[in-house]
Amino acid sequence: MISLTRRARSRAVAALLVAPSAALIVASPQALAQAWPERTVRLVVPFPSGGATDLVGRVIAQRLSKDLGQQVVVENKAGAGGTLGSAEAAKAAPDGYTLLLATSSTHSVAPQLMPKLPYDAGRDFTPIAHVADAASVLLVTPSLPAKSVAELIAVAKARPGQLNYASSGNGTIVHLTTEAFKTQAGVFVTHIPYKGTAQSIPDIVAGNVHLIFDSIPSGMPHVKSGRLRALAVTGPKRSELAPELPTVAESGLPGFSSVTWFGLFGPRGMSADTVARVHDAFVKVLATPEVVAGLAKLGAEPAAPSSPARFAAMVAEDGQRWGRLIRERKITPE
Repeated sequence: MISLTRRARSRAVAALLVAPSAALIVASPQALAQAWPERTVRLVVPFPSGGATDLVGRVIAQRLSKDLGQQVVVENKAGAGGTLGSAEAAKAAPDGYTLLLATSSTHSVAPQLMPKLPYDAGRDFTPIAHVADAASVLLVTPSLPAKSVAELIAVAKARPGQLNYASSGNGTIVHLTTEAFKTQAGVFVTHIPYKGTAQSIPDIVAGNVHLIFDSIPSGMPHVKSGRLRALAVTGPKRSELAPELPTVAESGLPGFSSVTWFGLFGPRGMSADTVARVHDAFVKVLATPEVVAGLAKLGAEPAAPSSPARFAAMVAEDGQRWGRLIRERKITPE
């Protein structure tokens, strides 16, 4: 009896020693999610410092650091149209401490335009949150006799092939937006790519180039100075930065819409609990007055709260839309 009692006691002690470890193993994903963040979070921006995506990221990161009690550090990993930084973020540990602020360019357009990307936009990332949207403004040279979208289309049809437009490069949102405009309006306007929209402004002011779809914050100062004329904005509704301007859709091209979206992704394999924690933190920050105001100055508007699944579906739909245009217009990166 004494021998059996000792054996029973040994088994009981062993069970007590094993049980906590097993409990920790089972609970670890949820516990880690509830603890997030316990250290600095990297927010990878795959574009240069000072650009639109960088500025959006910094507005959000500053407030997020306050709310979380941990630093959210923006890291610029620019190159190859945002694909280099995106590829680096995809290879990080899926623990919520490396996040990617992606855009239409990296996850909707690039997969359609560049078949040999260093990542698979649909497979190598965990969708987390739709962050914001930014529309563009249609600008024309003052020498062009067009003060509305309808008048611009009429001029273009009367002078086929004689008008040209600037873009920030082949395959960029500026390029694709104008090609979408041309398709729906039924006009032919020649493409002249630049390294950036800023480089094209002097030529548009001089009348050597006739139009461009530029970002609202960078384009409107030229309108206020009288150097350029604004006709419409490309979003589904009027912009608070230029409420006097109609949308392209209400100006004679029903359904026309082109916005650059900003969205949050993590590496593939993030747990559902961590995704929920990160998602909720960003949604909360995007509702704060200081972030709303900060994004407005950049021409961006916080996206309406939606689930990670809905965000993923939106990205896929956007990619299909641009993919159709790219194939129809035979657009290439070069």
